[in-house]
Amino acid sequence: MTGAALLAAFTAAAPAQATESGREVLNALARARLAEEAGDPRAALTALTDVASRAPGLPGLRGRILEQAMQGGDLAAARSAAMQLWTSGERRFDARLVLTVDAVRRSDWRAARTFAGVDGDKTGGDPMTRLLLPVIGAWIEVGARGKLPERPLLAAGARGRPEPAFILEAALVQLAAKRTADAVALADATMLTDRTSQLVALRLAATLDAAGEGEAAKRLRGRIALATGGREDPLLLLSDRPVSTARGGIAHWLALLADGFARAPVGNSRLPLMIARSAWWLDDSDPTVRSALVEALDRDGQREAALALLADDRGAPLPALAMRKAELLADAGDLGAATTLAEAAAAQAPASRSLLVRFADIARRSDDGAAAERAYARLEADLGDSEEDRALHATILIARADLLLQKGEWDEAQPMLDRAVALRPGDPTILNFAGYSALERRRNIDASLAQIEAAWKAEPQNPSITDSLGWAYVLTGRIAEALPLLEAAQRGEPENPVIVEHLGDAYWQAGQRFSARYVWRAAALIADADMATRLEAKLRDGLTPATMAP
Repeated sequence: MTGAALLAAFTAAAPAQATESGREVLNALARARLAEEAGDPRAALTALTDVASRAPGLPGLRGRILEQAMQGGDLAAARSAAMQLWTSGERRFDARLVLTVDAVRRSDWRAARTFAGVDGDKTGGDPMTRLLLPVIGAWIEVGARGKLPERPLLAAGARGRPEPAFILEAALVQLAAKRTADAVALADATMLTDRTSQLVALRLAATLDAAGEGEAAKRLRGRIALATGGREDPLLLLSDRPVSTARGGIAHWLALLADGFARAPVGNSRLPLMIARSAWWLDDSDPTVRSALVEALDRDGQREAALALLADDRGAPLPALAMRKAELLADAGDLGAATTLAEAAAAQAPASRSLLVRFADIARRSDDGAAAERAYARLEADLGDSEEDRALHATILIARADLLLQKGEWDEAQPMLDRAVALRPGDPTILNFAGYSALERRRNIDASLAQIEAAWKAEPQNPSITDSLGWAYVLTGRIAEALPLLEAAQRGEPENPVIVEHLGDAYWQAGQRFSARYVWRAAALIADADMATRLEAKLRDGLTPATMAP
């Protein structure tokens, strides 16, 4: 039940002439709702706790207290609300999770089995059962010293075929149960098919090392694609830590799930936060757990809380966590400190290309071209002649050329653009950037147009490339061909002010003056300061050579 629904429920039950106590409840509910909307779960929890002291039977109240307690990280409040929901017969996923975590923390394996539902329904009808129960059940059995603790994992999955991540997790469970030979056999026989299975494999390799099975660990690491080449996963620098206890095992699995949910482009921000909080309550020393909670907090709009979590370094921070802190500082507007921290983080892991790329991105956001150039120079120095390295080299050249173009240094930038195209002659993004950069400066019109046409032929659905081709046609006087392209680009990215301005200019040149002014007004709503000044002049005087889009 939402905060608004709680207010409505109480208002329906308490008429306007309510008692003083009723008015205090309404005020507390209003405070809770405002705090929720402001993204302040701790304040919301305080207000809801006040409501509970005055109107404990209000429908939906305990569920809201539980949700805000989990968002705010208050385990005691979450445990209390979850227990009240449980005793009332409401078996909610979040309540079961909190109570299971609390029981595991206390090594109360009987209670953990009960709350997790290990001995209950196995139909797979809810997220707890499908994603968590096999792992939680197996690790609970490790804690309880049960026989064959890996059995829930190996029995999971459709038609008796468990996911590779579950099989590898079973190997971790076998190592914790001191059955090393069985664990090695499972590790050797399991295919790594997705990100989760590869991340579990990294933990399994570290645990095999700790168990004295270095050769098995080496074989497993050799099959982890995330650990090779330039495709570095965000968790790659955090995963090299053994897992040997029930608390650690459940925490690491919850962290992997939470991280995946938090990085998904769509979805409920509360689910990853709920799972990440649970992982944190089990093992707050695990860097992957910390990283997952940071991502979940940021996804939930709690950037300050995420930064506070990263400020508690507990020793030298890992480079990946330091880089994430730098990115959050940049998001908060502290660009100078972000660039300094990012460069230091990249220096701590000199072999990490992804950290150098992220450092360069932060430096560019800070308008620190010199720092970005240092990052690009370090990246280039490490490149070979593989296809992957050629692609990265071309991207770096484009980025370096862009820095020069921002300073108006076309003659210095052009050789870099040419080299990038030579390295990746069929890459539509590089062709488009090189062609449009020249076109924007009215250089090499015919050659630039040919590059953009080749890019559009490769990716006709790309709004940015479609806009480039349409604008190229405008500049070469082919207005009739330009209009449908620019209209399609505007439909694809209606909030891109550059595309919208281009369309307005094309309408004007086609004699569609009303449409041009309509589109320019739309562009003015989303334009930066320079574009807004140019659009204001166009709306006043019409299109002139001086006010035409660049």
